[in-house]
Amino acid sequence: MKLTILGGGGFRVPLVYSALLRDHADGRVTSVALYDTDAVRLSAVARVLREQALAHADAPEVSLHTDLDDALRGADFVFSAIRVGGMSGRSCDERIGLSHGVIGQETVGYGGISYALRTLPVVMDLAERVKALAPDAFVINFTNPAGVVTEAMSRVLGDRVIGICDSPIGLARRVLGALDIRVPDDAFDTVTIDYAGLNHLGWLRGLAVDGVDVLPRLFDQPERIETFEEGKLFGADWVTELGAVPNEYLHYYYFTRDVLHADQLAVQTRGGYLVDQQARFYDELAAGQGSALALWERTRLERETTYMATNRQSAGMGDRDEDDLVSGGYEHVALALMRGIAYDQSARLILNVRNGGTLPELDADAVVEVPCVVDATGAHPVPGTSLPAFGVGLVTNAKYVERQTIEAGVGGSKAAAVRALANHPLVDSVTVARSLLGDAMATFPALDYLR
Repeated sequence: MKLTILGGGGFRVPLVYSALLRDHADGRVTSVALYDTDAVRLSAVARVLREQALAHADAPEVSLHTDLDDALRGADFVFSAIRVGGMSGRSCDERIGLSHGVIGQETVGYGGISYALRTLPVVMDLAERVKALAPDAFVINFTNPAGVVTEAMSRVLGDRVIGICDSPIGLARRVLGALDIRVPDDAFDTVTIDYAGLNHLGWLRGLAVDGVDVLPRLFDQPERIETFEEGKLFGADWVTELGAVPNEYLHYYYFTRDVLHADQLAVQTRGGYLVDQQARFYDELAAGQGSALALWERTRLERETTYMATNRQSAGMGDRDEDDLVSGGYEHVALALMRGIAYDQSARLILNVRNGGTLPELDADAVVEVPCVVDATGAHPVPGTSLPAFGVGLVTNAKYVERQTIEAGVGGSKAAAVRALANHPLVDSVTVARSLLGDAMATFPALDYLR
């Protein structure tokens, strides 16, 4: 089976390859085509992968491509993990946002919209090339903002594009840990996660182990709530008042002033930190000294321990605990999704897919993040999933913003871009919305398609 990774020079690629190396089942991925527009980063990441493969006689073959069509031909699955504008683009978004007194994080508010406007024209072209050269392939989208990008690509690929994020399953694992419930990875299919919303905007409402919902135990023991990351971020009082555990990115919505204040006081934005860190990482790899894999592991740990640092600072949390570093694992979700489709191995995963009739507040084509059952025909939302009453307004508003962003990014409508920004709850003024868009267009020449 052939897997093509778009954005093959990206930092997360070794995580995907490590998951492939651990898979020895029949029908496994045997060929990985890495595509990237940056040949230097592509070859640097390939060094890490070669070291990973040394202990594996049956390691999937890796090929490097700067020609998209060559990478796509014959692909059974395509991972889209691109970053248009690079990490420097993220850093610019953060600075522009802060200059106007709004949060500039890359997937919410102004930052998410600006990132999407750079990304949508590119991913739509990618979708057309996949449709032409690998029409039977499924696209698994990692590219942020994942919900917006997945919904836009679905206009070309239909249900053959599926978005993934590890936030929901990571949240579920941390809640189980707070309750002292240990579920081995190979038995995690016994856990039923009741989760609903949009990407980076959803809530955990139930968590059943062997058919018994254990989440009420968490609310009955508030002292346990603040033993894991999301509980610390939101506080035991707010979590129990909601009767649900929010996705960590909802911290930007529920504690906007606190996060903005912390961002304004920070010496460096998250994007600025990652620009410097990645430059050092790729420079050291290019120098060819020492172990590429050890350097990557050390850099990855630094990234994980500093994740959402200003949010934690605003909540008075301090450094991340080791248990909070446990994620859902993009790579594990992606592998389970691939195997479920390729070999009709039924799996239940939280995915970004078209709504159908799952959430009645949204139309059938709206991409939502909900529990799905995966089989040979793709991913299908589980009936009965519902939004909490307090989340309906926020979700429907966010979907309107996403739709206007897509209208701008695909149709070139500047007016739609203004509507998206002005209607986002993290942008508090139409005047500010217009100024943000003006600064984005002045900073990123690629946005000159907006009219």
